[in-house]
Amino acid sequence: MINKNIQVATLGGGCFWCTEAVFQEVKGVEKIVSGYSGGNVPGHPTYREICSGLTGHAEVIQITFDADVISYEDILVIFMTTHDPTTLNQQGADRGTQYRSVIYYHNALQKEIAEVVSKEITPYYKNPVVTEISPLNVFFEAEKEHQDYYRNNQEQGYCSFVITPKLAKLRKLHSDKLKN
Repeated sequence: MINKNIQVATLGGGCFWCTEAVFQEVKGVEKIVSGYSGGNVPGHPTYREICSGLTGHAEVIQITFDADVISYEDILVIFMTTHDPTTLNQQGADRGTQYRSVIYYHNALQKEIAEVVSKEITPYYKNPVVTEISPLNVFFEAEKEHQDYYRNNQEQGYCSFVITPKLAKLRKLHSDKLKN
């Protein structure tokens, strides 16, 4: 059996369907689960509750990856360059705190790396980076229909007009980090 250096990252870059689709193409990514984090209401929130913007949760993905294949830093660089980390509580037409740009760190080293990457990426944007960097408290898995969404719904309008262009940007900027 091969030992792997398995780690987990939790990221929110607007709609979790978009972020999930991006990281499904990245080498070293073993598993992705769409879900919710950062809220302040009791119990397991539903998609409908999250969409209200009243729970405080963000739509996020939890990425399980082999750090011997792709580093946490590379994961964050891909994340920060495939969504707009300069818009507060918004990605494109998706607006509300549930669509905020956020990195939920799992330990002190992830926090440190997130702060460095955020600072290093800032000069590449006209506006200030507003990505929240916070400790992960609880991750709630989203409903089954939100898992593997792009792969199962590519013909849907949102996928065609929003996600497909993000994937083209990923392929242009990070071709060396992608699965064959």
